[in-house]
Amino acid sequence: MTTLVSTTDTLTRDALAVLQPGFTGTTAPDWLLRRVGEGLSSVGLFGRNITSPEQLSALTARLRAERDDVLVAIDEEGGDVTRLEVTHGSSFPGNLALGSVDDVHLTRAVAQELGRRLAECGVNLNWAPSADVNSNPANPVIGVRSFGADPRLAARHTAAYVEGLQAAGVAACTKHFPGHGDTAVDSHHAIPRIDVDLETLHARELVPFRAAIAAGSKSVMSAHILLPALDPDRPATVSPQILTGLLRQELGYDGLIVTDGIEMEAISRAYGIERGSVLAIAAGADAICVGGGLADEETVLRLRDALVAAVRGGELTEERLADAAARVRALASWTQRARGDVPEPGAEVQEGTAPGTGVSSDIGLIAARRALRVTGAGGLLTGPAYVATFGAEANIAVGAETPWGVAAELGRLVPGTGADTWTEAAAAPAEEILAAAGERRIVAVVRDEHRHAWMGAALDALLAARPDTVVVEMGLPQAAPRGALHIATFGAARVCGLAAAEALTGTTG
Repeated sequence: MTTLVSTTDTLTRDALAVLQPGFTGTTAPDWLLRRVGEGLSSVGLFGRNITSPEQLSALTARLRAERDDVLVAIDEEGGDVTRLEVTHGSSFPGNLALGSVDDVHLTRAVAQELGRRLAECGVNLNWAPSADVNSNPANPVIGVRSFGADPRLAARHTAAYVEGLQAAGVAACTKHFPGHGDTAVDSHHAIPRIDVDLETLHARELVPFRAAIAAGSKSVMSAHILLPALDPDRPATVSPQILTGLLRQELGYDGLIVTDGIEMEAISRAYGIERGSVLAIAAGADAICVGGGLADEETVLRLRDALVAAVRGGELTEERLADAAARVRALASWTQRARGDVPEPGAEVQEGTAPGTGVSSDIGLIAARRALRVTGAGGLLTGPAYVATFGAEANIAVGAETPWGVAAELGRLVPGTGADTWTEAAAAPAEEILAAAGERRIVAVVRDEHRHAWMGAALDALLAARPDTVVVEMGLPQAAPRGALHIATFGAARVCGLAAAEALTGTTG
């Protein structure tokens, strides 16, 4: 039953309604439950909040005991960006793997199964998919999170992903509008700038977003990027020209507009989170995502009070805030209706399929296997190997806590396999790798070799000394394939590593 504290005035409830905050811990703290009771309509979950499906289900049930229409959001893209399986890696390949297969039926099935698992745990809003066209191979934050560099390919898979996710009763949030693919700067740290004309923007960046809108995406997430062709002064998240003029009026989008994390430095450094939130709502956003980096009651109260003060001071109209809050509540109502359409766990299904969907519960691994690209004729592993994983610092969206690579899966399939991780700090990693490998065949695992010169240099030395070395690229396969055998996985999810290990050993299962 929906609970609201009667003494909370309408303006304050509306200010709380537009916030999507996070928190720390695996149970809902008292302050969060209290604010939900006062009108907070959304809660955002991150890896720090999740230990198991059972724990997550208990957490969301406790939130709904306070307010049954609460939106429980998560940043679960699958692939490299997972919160549901943060401690051991995703059961689903990411967007680039799906785009490389280019089977929209597969993409839809993967999204539906991911959505089913989220819905089973009580999550009803997913900050996914990424609709960014990764036209810049040097992009430090998108990369394999994109379906690819072709706008039309990205469009058809974005639409399929939205359809699959929402068929499971989970609202999609297509991001990062109007497109984060042609950037060389991570907006977690600074404001990226895209200097393209309007013709390029419409022919490239906006194509997948048009497809998402046509597919009925329930929400869209803004990007903290500057596009001078549209607004020379303000990044998209706080730009009326982009959120209201372009997204609402020109593209005709009528769903919920959510900001990317308001505490990201592209906004917080330029405006501060309070002013940034006010400007975003005034520009046309309906919900403020906050909590990846700031996850406490004080943050919620600061933003609530800033919005209330902005209305009372005339900087933000009461009508605009009320409209934003109404859109949040409308999405919450949709998720309630959709929740009734999702089959209950344990419903009778065909063997090997997810409850009520006809989709294989192993669809993620099936997709990862189909995405593999194998080059060369160097032969399979015939004995224990030595896995040298070249690690670079993960961007904030991916996070450093999720394991990746092929070492664990290969070690399970081939006993005696050894492994180490090497970083740029190693002065001469090739010499140490050769010594550690001994007679064992070397499997060198890289992630975006083309963006890291030291990885390329280490591979040069390894291949010169041991031409039978296998190279596994788990990032964007931009560098030319090399090695006796080269495997491109198009992502670093756990299932991508498993698929690569199977390919190296000629085994499955």
